[in-house]
Amino acid sequence: MTFRVAVHVLPRRGILDPQGKAVCGALHSLGFAQVADVHVGRHIVIETTAESAAAASASVTAMCHKLLANPVTEDFSIASVEST
Repeated sequence: MTFRVAVHVLPRRGILDPQGKAVCGALHSLGFAQVADVHVGRHIVIETTAESAAAASASVTAMCHKLLANPVTEDFSIASVEST
């Protein structure tokens, strides 16, 4: 089966996020004073074949550990696994 797996990669809490700070400042200057903080990351969509949704999720998790997310500075989460 083919699955579409969505992954969110974000800077770890406590790690400096200059891009997030810049976006937060820009939002404040545009009148969005209610914005407390911004974290800028990546949204990655992978189409892969696997026996099941659980196997697809496990495979993409391994990809994140090996390449897609820097384990020192970033966290990731599997946002969705959909059969295509």
